Amino acid sequence: MPESPSFHMTPDEFRRYGYAVVDWVADYYQRVETFPVLSPVQPGEIRAALPPDPPQQGEPFDAILADVDRLIMPGITHWQSPNFFAYFPANTSGPSILGELLSAGLGVQGMLWATSPACTELETHVLDWLVDMLALPARFRSDGPGGGVIQDSASSASLCALLAARERATGYQSNERGCDGRLVAYTSPQAHSSIAKAMGVAGLGRGNLRLVETDETQAMRPDDLARQIAADRQAGLVPCFVSATVGTTSSNALDPLPEIGRICRQEGLWLHVDGAMSGTAALCPEFRYIHDGLELADSYCFNPHKWMFTNFDCDCFYVADKAALIRTLSILPEYLRNQATESGAVIDYRDWHIPLGRRFRALKLWFVIRHYGVEGLQHHVRRHVELAQRFADWVRASDRFELAAPAPLNLVCFRHVGGDDLNRRLLDRLNQSGHLYLTHTTLDGRYALRLCVGQAQTEERHVAQAWAHIQETAALVEQEPDQ
Repeated sequence: MPESPSFHMTPDEFRRYGYAVVDWVADYYQRVETFPVLSPVQPGEIRAALPPDPPQQGEPFDAILADVDRLIMPGITHWQSPNFFAYFPANTSGPSILGELLSAGLGVQGMLWATSPACTELETHVLDWLVDMLALPARFRSDGPGGGVIQDSASSASLCALLAARERATGYQSNERGCDGRLVAYTSPQAHSSIAKAMGVAGLGRGNLRLVETDETQAMRPDDLARQIAADRQAGLVPCFVSATVGTTSSNALDPLPEIGRICRQEGLWLHVDGAMSGTAALCPEFRYIHDGLELADSYCFNPHKWMFTNFDCDCFYVADKAALIRTLSILPEYLRNQATESGAVIDYRDWHIPLGRRFRALKLWFVIRHYGVEGLQHHVRRHVELAQRFADWVRASDRFELAAPAPLNLVCFRHVGGDDLNRRLLDRLNQSGHLYLTHTTLDGRYALRLCVGQAQTEERHVAQAWAHIQETAALVEQEPDQ
């Protein structure tokens, strides 16, 4: 019987096309600064350019790669551009990209220790490295009652923390019986929207999320937290969870962890701390004050995929008591039983998050840490903070602009003194120019622009050019009639 044809890419073809893709990526980084930062396409434009039907026969790889330039690139917002100052960074680096390539090539599904021991043990080890690198509380290391796991994002980390808090508060009965509507949780109105989403997903209900008042720096007020907890207990409700933030999304506000932590200890509430972007700053000893009080937390997370040159997705989630998390999330069907699991001598990370399956994310993180070393990572973090502070100084010295919030690290919130409408028009004009990309927020009811320095390739000249462009564009917008 003749052999059936193979449609697979041969190893030699993979090698040849792999070189082509790596060359394409290298070329992209050399020219990324030449692209409009924000994609100029209109809704539906990319789909309209794609063939309506899939190909019946395979196409040459050269044609596929050419269509990346022709069809895909016009619809890319260039997050890796040195002129990307929007949101928080989602930066990457050469070692991270190569680590991701190797992970994809190995094709590991690391749900159990047994399904690839290196996937689990490298993750545990690298997360212990990061406890020491960021000077996190020792209780988050794996050689004690706690430990760390790589989640896809801080949203998943906060959901897992909330689920563990829910189970602890109900004697681990909610998984079996559901919630009765009496559990309540607390966060700041400046906290990430994932907390509200988690309340719905976890069955507590978004209406049972209390928003604690903030002070003039946009940080959570411990006195109002204590007041709301007392009021809820008086009403017969069951407080169970507080989410504090070090580096809020809107303004980089730092919630006072020592005071919040003491309240949570006194009241028996689970304290989760979200350090998604700003946590990376703790690589540098001079910025570790942001974690003061973290020893009182039950869980913590930060995202190397934001400011630590590790491509999305990679969130490091730590718990002080891994038994509570595992008891909340573990379920063991017969088809997953194996000798290593039964021995109790290994970690099965499937019990530490929502999905069963998991990628070999630790590989890219390991590559990044080994390539840069602690000193290299510290250098770039310090440089980004320095550049952001320089931008903040330019704003302070201007008679046209003002700071909208304190700027402790690498995010600067600022506004034109001409009012909200002018600031909205200014932001639109800036982003339409293609020269840079900023986003906005609302602080104390007033519109503000955000400039975050965190992209791997951003240098002083890019920040200086951004400030010059902002001033030039503002001068034009000021001349426009009121709209």
